[in-house]
Amino acid sequence: MRDKITEYRKELNQCFYELDSKELEKIVIELLRRGRTIYIIGNGGSASTASHMAVDLSIGTYVPGAHKLRIVSLTDNVATITALANDLSYEFVFQKQLEPVLTHRDALIAISASGNSKNILRAVDYANDICALTIGLAGFGGGALQKLVDIDITASSHNYGVVEDFHLSLGHILSQFIKKHLEGGERWSQASL
Repeated sequence: MRDKITEYRKELNQCFYELDSKELEKIVIELLRRGRTIYIIGNGGSASTASHMAVDLSIGTYVPGAHKLRIVSLTDNVATITALANDLSYEFVFQKQLEPVLTHRDALIAISASGNSKNILRAVDYANDICALTIGLAGFGGGALQKLVDIDITASSHNYGVVEDFHLSLGHILSQFIKKHLEGGERWSQASL
């Protein structure tokens, strides 16, 4: 068991070693743009990460009197997802939710461990077509998602657990950094906001 723990920890640490902090800063700058709604999508474990990230970015960044982020997780309405999957195809469950609401001013965070989920790729293609900002969080070397998004955070790990843990940690890092910024404790790149 000790060897398994050591191996898992080493692989998770590798994800953080590969992380480009400049790409993470770009995400923070973009998420803080006023008037932008941020939509988050994912399947399976990544769906729960999308829900968790939405809570962290909305409730977890709350500072009285400061700018509030508008965050929507498209993984949370089971009735909508199953209706779209049943009536159309599972490939459309996110794109069809985005069509009536997403604008060119908004952002889409697409979370996919493999980077190859068809419904994620369809949603990102749609967001790109209307010039919304696209952010990809992937593992497994990025898959097709890596090539489609404006801002890419990809881990090389092929272990679903490790990749999902990494993505969850990114949500915590983003929300804690944004909250600190909104409290006035972080004063970097304000000219770009």
